Amino acid sequence: MHEHKEAPPVNPLPPVVVILFLAIALPEVAFSLGAQGLVGGAEAVGWRLASVQNYAFSGEIFDWMMERGQWPGEHLLRFLTYSFVHTGFTSALFAGVLLLALGKLVGETMGQVAVLVLFFGGAVFGALAYGVLLNDPNWLIGGYPATYGLIGGYSFVMWQSLGARGEEQLRAFNLIAMLMGIQLLWGVFFDVGNGWVADLAGFVFGFGASAVLVPGGVARVLAVFRRD
Repeated sequence: MHEHKEAPPVNPLPPVVVILFLAIALPEVAFSLGAQGLVGGAEAVGWRLASVQNYAFSGEIFDWMMERGQWPGEHLLRFLTYSFVHTGFTSALFAGVLLLALGKLVGETMGQVAVLVLFFGGAVFGALAYGVLLNDPNWLIGGYPATYGLIGGYSFVMWQSLGARGEEQLRAFNLIAMLMGIQLLWGVFFDVGNGWVADLAGFVFGFGASAVLVPGGVARVLAVFRRD
């Protein structure tokens, strides 16, 4: 007799999503515990600030590299490392939740390599947009541009699926519209800075890159333009 194995109630997360989540969560746990004096001694209070200075993306540093044509590795790494440093626990929590939800969807439909491409590509493209389009002296930190890259991938899959069923494809952009609307509303009451520029750029990268990552994606995009 064949042994019957019940399917798990919750599909396991792709390993690459778990690794990325831990890369966000573990530093935040250390920063939070250190700020409360529970680990690291007196120096732990400054761990977050030191991490921002060492790993966050800086538009001013980017301008300096552009002007001199010099590209030190330690500063190029900032295009990636800023995604794993956050302003506080709440910011890291929301970034982690988005990563788990969107990373699972993208990983199951497009594969784990696509998750890495969209996550880190969104981070790099978001930082580039922040550095090129703005003259903002504030640090760019947080995993949102990277996770918005995953939202772009999810939106492309939805856009493709809705088109195949003959349904309204604009519905694929409901999630990004809702999130950007929340940021706009939040900005009315609080100074949220210009990070939304990097977030939106990350989404644009994710959506565009997915046309290449999804088999037949480019052909479907071209077909839409030909119909127009």
